[in-house]
Amino acid sequence: MRYSWKDWVHVTKLDPDKEIDPASIEEIATSGTDALMLSGTLNVTRENLEVLREQVERYALPLVVEPAGPEAVLFDGVDGLFVPSVLNTADARWIVGKHHQWVRHHAVEWEKVVAEAYIVLNPDSAVGRVTGAFCDIAADDVAAYAVVADKYFRFPIVYIEYSGTFGDPAVVCAASEAVEEAMLYYGGGINSAERAAEMAQYADTIVVGNAVYEEGPGALKTTVRAVK
Repeated sequence: MRYSWKDWVHVTKLDPDKEIDPASIEEIATSGTDALMLSGTLNVTRENLEVLREQVERYALPLVVEPAGPEAVLFDGVDGLFVPSVLNTADARWIVGKHHQWVRHHAVEWEKVVAEAYIVLNPDSAVGRVTGAFCDIAADDVAAYAVVADKYFRFPIVYIEYSGTFGDPAVVCAASEAVEEAMLYYGGGINSAERAAEMAQYADTIVVGNAVYEEGPGALKTTVRAVK
């Protein structure tokens, strides 16, 4: 990668399945966010990933893809591939199954791959429904998953994903205290400076996505200022 992802404190997530105008992309790219992540759960294809990549490629920002599955992987023109495994599900497809299919049938540029241990905590989110994640779990359980990811599987990123709703800071704090080596990412419901600052107390990196589409780039800028 052109820049070390371990130094990022703010990442903006853009969904290939959602439309965004060029003026908004300009504002997002110049907001001070550290990187752009192209990521979505539903209706993500190589084609719409490529369209979105072309929209943002002119800006000097690190660009990573977070694939929803082996059919939506893009290496050309991106700096990295952040590949999630959902730990709190009984459906092995989302832990290792999709990954097996990917490696079985496609060439992988391993130097661009960064593995993420996802802990999904919003049952009403698309990612929660699709993966069958056990979302109604206590802070101690979240912390235990974080330790398993950090110490046993050695994931470089542990991602607390509330996807669309603002999470419980006590849960994120518990995960932060449990993780020693991995970087802790938080995503979900960050649409204000106050929420960004609160979660940035515990997470190494906050991820802002829905606010870009629901409230516009202005809301994104307030979150950048809050954590920088």
